[in-house]
Amino acid sequence: MRGLRPTRRVTALGSAGALVTATLIAGALAAPSATADSRNSHNREARGAAIAAERAAKAGIDWADCPADWGFEKPIQCGWVSVPLDYAHPYGKQIKLAVDRIGNTGTKKERQGALVYNPGGPGASGMRFPRRVTTKAPVWVNTAKVYDFVGFDPRGVGHSAPISCIDPQEFVKAPKADPVPDSEADKLAQRKLAAEYADGCAERSGAMLPQMTTPNTARDLDVIRAALGEKKLNYLGVSYGTYLGAVYGTLFPKHVRRMVVDSVVDPSRENIWYQANLEQDIAFEGRWKDWEDWVAKNDAAFHLGDTRAKVQDQWLKLRATAKKSPLGGIVGPAELISFFQSAPYYDSSWVPTAQVFSKYVAGDTQALIDAASPDLSDTAGNIASENGNAVYTAVECADAKWPTSWKRWDRDNTRLHKDYPFMTWANAWMNLPCATWSAKQQTPVDVKTGKGLPPVLIVQSTRDAATPYPGAVELHKRFKGSRLITEKDAGSHGVTGLVNPCINSRVDGYLLTGKTDAADVTCTPHATPTP
Repeated sequence: MRGLRPTRRVTALGSAGALVTATLIAGALAAPSATADSRNSHNREARGAAIAAERAAKAGIDWADCPADWGFEKPIQCGWVSVPLDYAHPYGKQIKLAVDRIGNTGTKKERQGALVYNPGGPGASGMRFPRRVTTKAPVWVNTAKVYDFVGFDPRGVGHSAPISCIDPQEFVKAPKADPVPDSEADKLAQRKLAAEYADGCAERSGAMLPQMTTPNTARDLDVIRAALGEKKLNYLGVSYGTYLGAVYGTLFPKHVRRMVVDSVVDPSRENIWYQANLEQDIAFEGRWKDWEDWVAKNDAAFHLGDTRAKVQDQWLKLRATAKKSPLGGIVGPAELISFFQSAPYYDSSWVPTAQVFSKYVAGDTQALIDAASPDLSDTAGNIASENGNAVYTAVECADAKWPTSWKRWDRDNTRLHKDYPFMTWANAWMNLPCATWSAKQQTPVDVKTGKGLPPVLIVQSTRDAATPYPGAVELHKRFKGSRLITEKDAGSHGVTGLVNPCINSRVDGYLLTGKTDAADVTCTPHATPTP
């Protein structure tokens, strides 16, 4: 899915379309989801998770200063939590997960425990979360008084038994082929690349792949909770982190104390993950148009055209130029999409993206080349990019059964591309390795309210590109007693970190007291960026 996290390679979690729901539902109904085998497996894993959590509670975490090359300043501390690779075999192979924390800034008496964070992906690290305290992020000051802020690298990510699918320098090399195919030969070439990528994952990380599932990461989260000495989990999940939270809440309803989910993945089985990516394509197009409207409104600053149509013409002209001859020999259409997609993702990218585009149109091409090119000298950054993409692919491919018929992919994406061209094909190629995935693919968890689940706070903007609004509505239906805060006419992905008092005060209030409003709330949008 684009998006649960923007990367150099166009991604998907934020994408999905309505065209194939019927087929997907039929497929889901046909799946033998409640066989004795799957029930036994689930029971074994539940027992394994309980064993691992009990072990972790006894062991605790040996906190120490973080390794110098991890980039976390004192007083942030780092440590490790051991979890089973396969929860059906809790005494079998263990892997170590990296965790970090910063203590609450208030008194001992004020402390309410740990707040554990996941920023999405799948494939993103949550280890930067404690830096919200050291950098004094204003939105989080009240929450930091009462909670330790805890981040972690999920299984396969960063320092936590990292997986890989391709040499990182190869992964970032540019220019890549234009994602929009001109011919059947172009499609065949992309299909070959996707199959090779899937094979590379199996070769380089084969033993991990069957265990790279969201339910396993949710079990890991419960082991981390136990290792922290917490009876119940306080959790903040953004983007894919909302799906992780939804699965955790389903598997461990009695272990949840407070849960905030922000920018929500539709957790329905028929949406995970093929459909989710199609829906994302539609939503990205809408948010791309929002950005173009804003650029046109600010034509005095950017000189890219005073209507959306004129701005779009400039984009198509740029795309055609880069396709004919990549800018600086490096930046073709694929690299342009990777750079420009940050504008539909995040309002914070609106100004810088428009400025770079404006410079290009005015004759300064270097700013765009610098912004959209890979940095081959940044080996650590490239390793992180490749690893993030590997985990993204591994989790989405393992969580659910994907269509294996190329005809199906071709039909759905060709149809969507006609009306939603910005992201559709780029997203399709990113996810196509799942069509030839060699490791076992699961049936998604049926997300629902279990006994003991407290009210969950759901926060969502209506124009989000990466996780479209209906996902929040769906989770709200499934989690009884949950409250939905809607940011109307806004679309930045990840709402809780932005300044909007209507939202900030309610997130604070919930995390501090557990109280929610008596009914769902609609907030006006946060401030629009100004050039």
